[in-house]
Amino acid sequence: MSTRYESVHIASLYPDAFHVAAPACALGREVWPRQPGVFIRAAQAQKAQEAQEAQEAQEAADADKPPREMPSRELVAGQFGLVPRWVKSASDAKLRSTKLVNARSETVTTSTNFRDAWLGGQRCVVPMMAFIEDDWRSGKAVPTRIARVDGKPMSVAGLWEGWTGAEGDVIISFTLLTLNANSHALMSRYQQPGNEKRMLAILNEGAADAWLSTRPEKAREFMRAYPANWLTANPVEKSR
Repeated sequence: MSTRYESVHIASLYPDAFHVAAPACALGREVWPRQPGVFIRAAQAQKAQEAQEAQEAQEAADADKPPREMPSRELVAGQFGLVPRWVKSASDAKLRSTKLVNARSETVTTSTNFRDAWLGGQRCVVPMMAFIEDDWRSGKAVPTRIARVDGKPMSVAGLWEGWTGAEGDVIISFTLLTLNANSHALMSRYQQPGNEKRMLAILNEGAADAWLSTRPEKAREFMRAYPANWLTANPVEKSR
């Protein structure tokens, strides 16, 4: 399981790499289960409608200016670790979410935890600079930072959910999609010996909009292993 990742903490990277505004509040450098993070989803219908009306008003006011581009994405703050909408209480949500930071792409359509989000098209992109996996080849867990070779941020495929409790409590949450990595040249080295190897579903450059907007039955086509030679792995330096 990938339970820890490094957030994108340079504000200018959000508009440049993800075409969204930077987060309003500063993020922690690392994101762990049940901690706050951000994800990108397709702009919701109400906001898209508002943008359409604003665009039409602008065109009517000044036909000489080019129309403003309608936003196709929005950045949302949420908890790392999905809370299914059927959870009954906030205490149950707290317990479950720590175990639901990853969703297996092979079973996402049948899992009671993730099925509703998948079939409802609640896909998202989780921006990150790197993720952390344990290297057990020495017999001890060595935390290892895995990032893109070119140093650019990653777009990881995920699912999001909105949970509302009986007393009006609201939790927006997200999970990271994973796929089998037993034969992956890099990711097969990590995680505990004897266990199936998993890796995050990292999206190829330019695939974010298609991932966010495609039909559920086509979304599986994005669940492909990211090339090993596009990734680099280095042990995490311990702070003194």
